[in-house]
Amino acid sequence: MRCFFLTFGVMEKASLNTEFPEFDLIAKRLRELRKSKGYANYEHIAFDLGMSRSAYWKLESGSNFELKTLIKVCRLLGITLEEFFEGIRVPSSKE
Repeated sequence: MRCFFLTFGVMEKASLNTEFPEFDLIAKRLRELRKSKGYANYEHIAFDLGMSRSAYWKLESGSNFELKTLIKVCRLLGITLEEFFEGIRVPSSKE
């Protein structure tokens, strides 16, 4: 079951990725980059990637996906993997 909560007037999804919270950060980054590159909704980028809408929606929902999919997204958006992961911090195993 997915949970939603209201924060500052914006509906946000409660995280289901308790083992890998970085998945949510990656999903957020995908949404930010998609919008910054002029894709107002996920249907258009899904079409340009040759994916179904539901498959792309899963990416922006924090699902685990293959690295080759991320590479396809980065190529389409004209960014490097380094640029994609900018600001996403993976804690060390010591933390």
